[in-house]
Amino acid sequence: MHPFMLHLQYKGKAMSKVTELKNHLKRGEVYRRSDLAQWSKAVDRHVVTLVKNGTLQKLSTGLYYYPNTSLFGNTPPDEAKLVRNFLKDDYFLVTSPNDYNSLGVGTTQLYNKQVVYNHKRHGDFKLGGKTFTFLAKHRFPKKATPEFLLVDLVNNLGKIAEDAELVLKNVLAKVKTMDHKKLKRTLKEFGSAHTKSLLTPHLQD
Repeated sequence: MHPFMLHLQYKGKAMSKVTELKNHLKRGEVYRRSDLAQWSKAVDRHVVTLVKNGTLQKLSTGLYYYPNTSLFGNTPPDEAKLVRNFLKDDYFLVTSPNDYNSLGVGTTQLYNKQVVYNHKRHGDFKLGGKTFTFLAKHRFPKKATPEFLLVDLVNNLGKIAEDAELVLKNVLAKVKTMDHKKLKRTLKEFGSAHTKSLLTPHLQD
């Protein structure tokens, strides 16, 4: 067979393998390289092709996204799926200093920052064009309740942009309106020693 025809035949087989891999993908899902390797014997080459043709988006080293589409183009990956696949773990909490604003204690600053409490990673990591600050903690809740946010805010008073003394004064006033039983339990589980020393005197029955 003519070399050119052999080249076309090889190219056709290679593309069919890429298509075969693509057929396993679901829109809106985030994949690790190891996930994709189960459907391809030449995963690195095939992934490069899928990234080049726009099927997959590279989010980070070894992390890829098959985007959903809308009238406005591709939609970003679901934050929980992104973090879950990056960590290879289901136990984490994604929060932000912006969440403190819901407490009504005088924090109004908007931060371009996402914090991920987890058991595995520590440091700043860029995933899909967004920087996440991963903090390795022994204990954290599955959900950011108002009680946890208040304790977490006091834990991080030194890092906020607002007047820390004024915010703390508002926090102590807020404590009076909250469920003391829940707040005591949350403080015991997640409060730093300094936070406990600040809040405990205001939780005495």
